[in-house]
Amino acid sequence: MLDLSSGRIYLADESSPDQVPSGWKVIDSKASQPARVKVLVVDDQKLIADTITDILTDAGFHAIAAYDGGSALKAAERFEPDYLLCDVLMPRMNGVQVAIAIRKGHPAAKILLFSGQAGTAEILQEGREKGYEFELLAKPIHPLKLIERLKEQK
Repeated sequence: MLDLSSGRIYLADESSPDQVPSGWKVIDSKASQPARVKVLVVDDQKLIADTITDILTDAGFHAIAAYDGGSALKAAERFEPDYLLCDVLMPRMNGVQVAIAIRKGHPAAKILLFSGQAGTAEILQEGREKGYEFELLAKPIHPLKLIERLKEQK
């Protein structure tokens, strides 16, 4: 039996704690679910960030979107992502700068950068000169390829 008001699941024919129907056992439904992989998606084009976030959420990831570097860093502090998926070319703070800051604050986070424009080579080179190497995915990213790529490193 599922009690929607408490979020509890009761199984028949097992020992029961107080205030549970006789013959029923309480199962914490939240504890029985595996933790979802957390992905922070960053792109200054809101539609792209939101679309990727929706696709990843539908595929079982816990994904949130940020639309610039500053908000991405704030979100990472609260969210503690397993992955950063970040556009390279953004105003004020580019994707390599975001990735370096995330790597410093969250060294276990895996980082994937993406871009659909030429000119990213120089930005990536700046990261390499500081000792950071990041994988680059080309835009547009096919949703199934992205999901497959993220599940490779789980």
